[in-house]
Amino acid sequence: MSTPTASAPATGGRPRPTPPVRYRNFIGGKWADTTSGKYAPNLSPADQRVALGDVPLSTPQEVDAAVEAAHKAFPGWRDTPAPVRARILYKWNALLEQHADEIAAILAWEEGKTWSEARGEVMKAANIIEFMAGEGRRIGGSTLPSELPRTFVYTVKQPLGPVAIITPWNFPIAIPCWKMAPALIAGNTIVFKPATLTPWTAQRTIELLEEAGLPPGVVNLIYGSGSAVGDQLVRHKAIRAVSFTGSNEVGTHVYTEGAKRLLKVQCELGGKNPLVVLEDADLELAAVATSQGAFGSTGQRCTATSRAIVIDSVADKFVELLAALAQKVVVGDPLQDGVTMGPSVDPGQFKTVLGYLDVARSEGAKLVTGGKRTGADHGLFVEPTIYDGVKHGMRIAKEEIFGPVLSVIRVRDFDEAVEVANDVDFGLSSSLYTNDVNRMYRFVDLIETGIVHVNSPTVGGEAQAPFGGMKGTGVGTREQGAVAIDFYTELKTVYADYTGTKRTTNIY
Repeated sequence: MSTPTASAPATGGRPRPTPPVRYRNFIGGKWADTTSGKYAPNLSPADQRVALGDVPLSTPQEVDAAVEAAHKAFPGWRDTPAPVRARILYKWNALLEQHADEIAAILAWEEGKTWSEARGEVMKAANIIEFMAGEGRRIGGSTLPSELPRTFVYTVKQPLGPVAIITPWNFPIAIPCWKMAPALIAGNTIVFKPATLTPWTAQRTIELLEEAGLPPGVVNLIYGSGSAVGDQLVRHKAIRAVSFTGSNEVGTHVYTEGAKRLLKVQCELGGKNPLVVLEDADLELAAVATSQGAFGSTGQRCTATSRAIVIDSVADKFVELLAALAQKVVVGDPLQDGVTMGPSVDPGQFKTVLGYLDVARSEGAKLVTGGKRTGADHGLFVEPTIYDGVKHGMRIAKEEIFGPVLSVIRVRDFDEAVEVANDVDFGLSSSLYTNDVNRMYRFVDLIETGIVHVNSPTVGGEAQAPFGGMKGTGVGTREQGAVAIDFYTELKTVYADYTGTKRTTNIY
């Protein structure tokens, strides 16, 4: 077991909170050490010599205890009126805003986002919670005309019961909140399994939810591996739904296992997002958006811009502009002032990114800038990297890298641009840069992505708007926005006969 150490911030850096010695599970309203006695170190990606506490590797029995706590708490939470549930979410939102700087520093230190990116994520989480709290007064069904006289037909949305929420490390507060908030406002109870790479952010998120007044057992936090904790959650007969965000490999496993018992499953998986630049586009605007999308958050987000598909006649100028922007990116400790890109999250992801740099060389892509690791050996830093002359059949143009690596693909015209943009397994986000309104709407019609941006980056989204993709990007109903509640509810249709007599009309 490691002994946590916390390095002092360098001059000009953000203050670093003191990490816990150990993280603890939260089951039935109580914080407790794992009974397994097994832990994994939480290491800072900016400096692998710094341990930020030990993460419990929980047992299947502890998973069962968490599910039982959620099951026991469900009737009381279900029967709590939705506007009353909303009061707790509003308090949670206020506490997140109050502690935004602290949580942003924690997030940046253990995940690798820059402080400004991390703070932006915290505020995104707060916005989502605020929006969902408002849904507490808007959850409704519909009234429908009946074929029969004196019959009232209507629908209601009812909660499912205990649900499992399994989240990744790359948005360790926003994604849990955009899953938990609709689940809670709809009246469900939760077992939350966060990524083991970002335990501190998860713990502070749940501590604030506890402080907001959530009843014991309504949300339970349990750490551990996917094989021990995640699989047990998916298999547990009391779990009524699973919402998962992560890799396609694991998501396919979750979906397959859930199908064995007809479990309601929602998976948000990978992306290989195109930004298309037409010949009439504002090239400077497009280059800035591409740089933000490719190198922001170290490229570690499912909406990252990983492909720039550019009309050949303007490609030289576009690449020149983009290269200049890439060379201005400052890579380093995310809590230091002036740093604009942090590290890969852990050695595994770092190795994956470096591996794709080797793939790019072997495939004959032309390196424009970057292409290697940078910084001190104890940090997991990769240079912002651009490849030109990429053919859309190359692996770097097809596979999700999840790092600061951009492929520039040159095409002849609009039709080829759309064809190349769609020729991947994923379909999350896309962007088009043009001043031609006709081709703009044609692009919206043809592109196979769940999110479409016009003259704005592939990244970003708003709390009130649905989030999700097509094809291999995921399955299940959309997240965020008012539609997010649909996944966490069952729709019940009610026929109320108020004739008071025997029917004489045929009932089909």
